[in-house]
Amino acid sequence: MQYGDGVRFMTPVVSIVGKSGSGKTTLLEALIPALNRRGYRVGTIKHDVHGFEMDREGKDSYRHKKAGSRVTVISSPRQVGMVRDVDQELTVGQLVRRYFEGVDVILTEGYKQEDYPKVEVHRKILERGLITRPEEGLVAVMSDEKMNLTVPCFSLEDVESLCDFLVRKFHLNR
Repeated sequence: MQYGDGVRFMTPVVSIVGKSGSGKTTLLEALIPALNRRGYRVGTIKHDVHGFEMDREGKDSYRHKKAGSRVTVISSPRQVGMVRDVDQELTVGQLVRRYFEGVDVILTEGYKQEDYPKVEVHRKILERGLITRPEEGLVAVMSDEKMNLTVPCFSLEDVESLCDFLVRKFHLNR
């Protein structure tokens, strides 16, 4: 697959997008285990335009980072976490190439401006229209209301149907 930054790689990337408060994280919390139950290894990337602190003040890794380390890795027998300084924001393609070996699908939360297939989460109560269109990569919508669209629209509770759709659409292999 080739995406907007000209990067070619085989692992599909699907961005979960929507207005603030629409339920993007909630959808990911249901979609990740649904894909895992089917045997798929899922990687995720959360876009945070405000910046973040991964570790808590006082912990050794936090102290390393605050002391000036450009890369801090936390390692245990079951997990690795890394905080790394960058000179500019990395694109999804750059993140995928550097950090996502060994996964079958990558789900992002956010990145509505990047050129990746998008599943939009929509809630009627927010009284807002969709933020993306099929020509901008929209491949499906998860909503709490019926919508007349040119892409599939699934109920917010129907994560299994979205999972089926993604497996078919992106020819996910195990």
